[in-house]
Amino acid sequence: MPRALDHIVHAVRDLDAAAVFYESLGFTVGARNRHPWGTHNRIIQFDGSDIELLTVAEPEKIMPHAPRSFSFGAFHRDFLAHEQGLAMLLLNSRDAKADHAAWRAAGIGDFEVFNFEREGKRPDGASVKLAFSLVFSADRNAPEAGFAACQHYYPENFWNPAFQQHANGIKAIAGVVMVADAPVQHREFLLAYTGATSAHVGDDGFTIDLPRGARRGDDSGRVQLRLRRRGGGYVAGGAACGAALYRRRTAGKHSALGALLLFEPGR
Repeated sequence: MPRALDHIVHAVRDLDAAAVFYESLGFTVGARNRHPWGTHNRIIQFDGSDIELLTVAEPEKIMPHAPRSFSFGAFHRDFLAHEQGLAMLLLNSRDAKADHAAWRAAGIGDFEVFNFEREGKRPDGASVKLAFSLVFSADRNAPEAGFAACQHYYPENFWNPAFQQHANGIKAIAGVVMVADAPVQHREFLLAYTGATSAHVGDDGFTIDLPRGARRGDDSGRVQLRLRRRGGGYVAGGAACGAALYRRRTAGKHSALGALLLFEPGR
């Protein structure tokens, strides 16, 4: 079974301004969290997946890349030096060590598994423990795009229905769109990265179906990972990918902070 979508990182230069923008679209945005390596984030949560608004707030704490060591902070610092936008795609990992072994065997990543903990807050303000393992992958034909998988050790402390109620009625991430000059050059990587056995090939690219989120426990929700030929109208400017989000009633699109957000009617 393919790996489920976990979250998308939206890298921004002003975290609080980005939160205000998302709130103006009717999203519930979580409080600021701090990573020990210098990045801060705020989370927009859905059932089993989320958008991570992320900025480099303490650059002096960022560790450099090293052989077999991928620096999450350095990657986003370098990304933000050129642009804002959707910088990294993370799938859900049920076993980070097993995913590392699979990606190493496929030749798409031999980075050490990165483990970390941080404090989280419940809606009532109570503190809870959160812990994660990140395993990184790399598409040699797209070094500017980030790919990883995230294993949650206390998912009951992270996912909370109260954080998933949005005034705009959005319930889930329906898809992720990426663009490239030659989509076929990325197909084998994305199949190995997702664990999918096949892709639906079209005239302008291909689509891989993923589970919507590991928490669902069934196969009722799907996310489409789409790679389209550049110039097809999916993404404006220099953004690397766009997120299509279900909405209950109306449809529209918003381009902001380097990202393209598509709002589609719910099914």
